[in-house]
Amino acid sequence: MTALLLLDSAIDRPSLRLIHGLGSLGFLGRLKQLCYLLLMLWAAYGQSALMAQVAPAATRGNNAQIGGSFSFAQSDFGAEKLNGFGVYATYDFRAHWGVEAELHQVFDSNFKIDIFEKSYEVGPHYSLHFGRWQPYGKFMFGRGVFQFPPDPLHPAAGPVANLAYNMFAGGFGADYRLKPHINLRADYELQRWIGFPPNGLSPRVFSVGVAFHFR
Repeated sequence: MTALLLLDSAIDRPSLRLIHGLGSLGFLGRLKQLCYLLLMLWAAYGQSALMAQVAPAATRGNNAQIGGSFSFAQSDFGAEKLNGFGVYATYDFRAHWGVEAELHQVFDSNFKIDIFEKSYEVGPHYSLHFGRWQPYGKFMFGRGVFQFPPDPLHPAAGPVANLAYNMFAGGFGADYRLKPHINLRADYELQRWIGFPPNGLSPRVFSVGVAFHFR
């Protein structure tokens, strides 16, 4: 319907005069006028196709999802690899802009060192739309909690302390719409914990998850 309206508006009175006047022109004149008319029709069709593609993207917004993930982290505390879980939620209030909140908790893989890292984060994210794919980038702020390992001289005493630090993080990833209400996710995040001795802490966290999508 949009294409028909655009084509109808493109064939205005001057265009109709061009069509009716073709019979009074020579071959080259007719060819020139036909080319001009075809260009107008092609432009009208291209505009309708563009509007058809842009309209769905422009209406995306007020989308929300909540999900859980498996998380794998490279701790900056020694060379420890940590595994754990995460919970995340996103709300897109515009076609590309939204807000995200998440929790990560990861532990040492063999529980021998008895450390964990927990982070609570919230921040804006920016996403694009390519069919079922929604790649995104994000910038997060929050609080991180670190459980320090036991004192080697007194291992039976248990962890030395649980201390909290302000933190920020940058990350990127992609959501994939598997079903109308089911999204899959792959996410990478680089965190920076401020004030962690001696020079801060910079864990890297990779997560894979699944979320329920509210439309």
